[in-house]
Amino acid sequence: MSDPEPCIRVHHAEPLEGEVLVPGAKNSVLKLMAASLLADGTFELTNVPGIADVGIMAELLRAIGVTVTQTPEYGVVQIENRGDLTPVAPLDLVDRIRASINVLGPLLTRCGEVTIAMPGGDDFGARPIDMHIAGLQAMGAHFEFDGGTVIARAGRLRGAEITFDFPSVGATENILTAAVLAEGWTVIHNAAREPEIIDLCEFLNEMGARVNGAGTSTLRIEGVPPGALHGCEHVTVPDRIQAATYIAACAVTRGRLDLLNAQSRHMAMVLSRFGDMGMEIEALPYGLRVAAPNRLRSADVATLPYPGIATDYKPLIITMLTVADGVGVVTENLYPGRFAYVEELQRLGADIKTDGHHALIRGVDRLVGTD
Repeated sequence: MSDPEPCIRVHHAEPLEGEVLVPGAKNSVLKLMAASLLADGTFELTNVPGIADVGIMAELLRAIGVTVTQTPEYGVVQIENRGDLTPVAPLDLVDRIRASINVLGPLLTRCGEVTIAMPGGDDFGARPIDMHIAGLQAMGAHFEFDGGTVIARAGRLRGAEITFDFPSVGATENILTAAVLAEGWTVIHNAAREPEIIDLCEFLNEMGARVNGAGTSTLRIEGVPPGALHGCEHVTVPDRIQAATYIAACAVTRGRLDLLNAQSRHMAMVLSRFGDMGMEIEALPYGLRVAAPNRLRSADVATLPYPGIATDYKPLIITMLTVADGVGVVTENLYPGRFAYVEELQRLGADIKTDGHHALIRGVDRLVGTD
């Protein structure tokens, strides 16, 4: 007799109370791991989340020629780069996480060439890498396309002035990591400003790079000579999306939580919106204290590039609004689609209607269990 299909069973309980530790951000640590391709030496990343994507990125780096040792119980990843790199990212690994595209900039600037399949990962709709390619072309790279494979070549990249049409996180990361070993100055206008971008800038500077303007829309990078970068130790920035997930769980159960390691300065806009919905939020020296003593109030929310409300918060906000008092509208301004979970919330008894980039949520008293 075959084993039953794996599942998680959730039973209604009392309001959530207690404390929980917020680990390092997935959206940072994967990019830090890719950036280790830039330099020979030993890197130690701490506060690393124990998630499958870290293991997949480790496999990808090993395939390229780097030694990776994981100690998940302590949140540590050690990377040893001896410079014997094969600048090819295998399709079977690239297709499993979209962060695999982050090896493009480091391998191109370090090795002068890279072959990589178009990345997989979450289904957010079309996510072209046109801005990555245009920026690297401005720095002297040449691209060929063979089906779903991208082949990039360059001598030493040259600094350039690059302006993005949109503050793309991925494009900012790839141009940034390519620029640290390019000749001369690179200036990125309309750069992404997320905390994870700041974390990457700090990591690169700890390696010996010269990056200025982290956290602003203009990044200025002075390229250093090949071989000038080195290994380092780095603590991964806490995961603001995971922190918000715990806050949403607290909100829908009318609970009270202490979020250890949560950084309120990275979540200012969404915390303000949670406050508008009736949550009590207090910044503490060691994190955040949140409580939802009463039923939430409905609100209208729109996603925007950082420091606006991230699209990753949207499923959490919609879930909170399903049990709030009143009617709220959530507008997606960044990516098409991304409402696939709404049908599942409707199965739980939520009253949600979607129309293009908008979701209208009429709060109900409570949700009900289902498969």
